[in-house]
Amino acid sequence: MKLKITTLSENTAAAPDLLAEWGVCIHLETDEVSILLDAGQSISASFNADILGVDLRGVDKIVLSHGHHDHTGGLEGVLRKMRKEVEIIAHPDIWQAKYRRKEGLKDKYIGMPFQRLGLESLGARFNLTKDAVKITDNIMTTGEIPMVTDFEEVPPTLCVKEGNRLIPDRLLDDQALVITTQLGLVVILGCGHHGLVNTLYHAQNLSGVKEINTVLGGCHLFDASEEQISLTITALKELGVERIGVSHCTGMPATVLMAQEFGDNFFYNNTGTIVDLP
Repeated sequence: MKLKITTLSENTAAAPDLLAEWGVCIHLETDEVSILLDAGQSISASFNADILGVDLRGVDKIVLSHGHHDHTGGLEGVLRKMRKEVEIIAHPDIWQAKYRRKEGLKDKYIGMPFQRLGLESLGARFNLTKDAVKITDNIMTTGEIPMVTDFEEVPPTLCVKEGNRLIPDRLLDDQALVITTQLGLVVILGCGHHGLVNTLYHAQNLSGVKEINTVLGGCHLFDASEEQISLTITALKELGVERIGVSHCTGMPATVLMAQEFGDNFFYNNTGTIVDLP
């Protein structure tokens, strides 16, 4: 199986003619299927698709890693370019009213910026499930990711509104894509809110494959402690991850340390990065 992964939107750009914005949209294509993971924050994914040679009209399915606006805000633009019905695989909690709470600042809404009916009028057909979804024989979503490590957690600053109050968001909607290749697993994350290591453990359990060839995407370590970053890198080494390409919310301290630890097997997965695998 040949696999091509193209990052359509990320915080930084690999070329001067590409748009970059906080968020993620990653396209993957095999001989069987064309999939988008997330849609970026606004116009960058649909704009960059043309420059990078990705025909959005050929996309078969969209997978949402979670319901935050920087991963869903580009949905309307993407759907307008696709001009057809398309299945969107996501967790039911993508529709929760999600907020970020910071001391001294007003609570900020960071959830889905669209109404469901509006997206459905543009062709979205939502498949909302808590479970893993097998898209092809080699590609699946993780569904809900169990929290099993003792050093990864959802930050308490992330909340959902219930009635008139904000409560901690368990972010059960956080999920990733898992691709089984002849070289081992390829795991693509949106943000990794349930933890990079938890995600990889779950990917192994779901697929029955232990070898992890490539991990790429957001790792949500930008506000992590030095201890968490160190424990994460140790776990990645123990898991035998061969190559890692980080994006978006990984944060500079974690990115630099991963680059030092993985050397030539590290890359920054920014807008315009293309990964080809058999």
